[in-house]
Amino acid sequence: MDEIPWFEYEEDALDVAQRAFVDVLAERAGSWLVDPLDTVVLPSAQAFDGQLIAYLDIGDPRRNYGVLTVGVHFDGSVIRGGKFHNQDLTVQQATSEFTFDAVGCPAELGNKAAEWFEGVLARPLVRYEWHHKGRMYAVRYEYADTGRGLSEGFEDSLAPDALRTRLAADGVIRGRGRINRAGLGRPDGIADVRGVRPDQ
Repeated sequence: MDEIPWFEYEEDALDVAQRAFVDVLAERAGSWLVDPLDTVVLPSAQAFDGQLIAYLDIGDPRRNYGVLTVGVHFDGSVIRGGKFHNQDLTVQQATSEFTFDAVGCPAELGNKAAEWFEGVLARPLVRYEWHHKGRMYAVRYEYADTGRGLSEGFEDSLAPDALRTRLAADGVIRGRGRINRAGLGRPDGIADVRGVRPDQ
């Protein structure tokens, strides 16, 4: 069975500069603790802005859940990276801690992008869980070094009745989705997803 390469692409879909950029990324990605299927190249002909896009989906393998998508747009001599919107792959301006820009030749930019991806992957990502009757009703992913939340979810039907009543009275919940974890009290569990927490 053939091994799936990181940042896989069809050779005729990329020009020489794009191949040089992606080849450096792919070589560096071989040492990352990510599944090759989580690394994606979108040729410039398929991108909304006409630039090559290379991105990485960072997930929680224990829950098979996507937490964060980060990537770069490459135009041949400039890269712009950051947290991506998970549907249109645009760089999200509001998440400035992830934004990244660089200028250079394709191979140099491939190395700079790889260093940036490696920095994101090294951050201590944790999962907070709240349980009731053996089932998880709330989850929040955040960086342990900053407390910055990345993704969260709340399942109203699984939460304790008293909590649902209190949160509904406060106008906080509407079935599923986002919720301020401060209203949930202490989590029932904290799991390391990636990296190492500063307190360990």
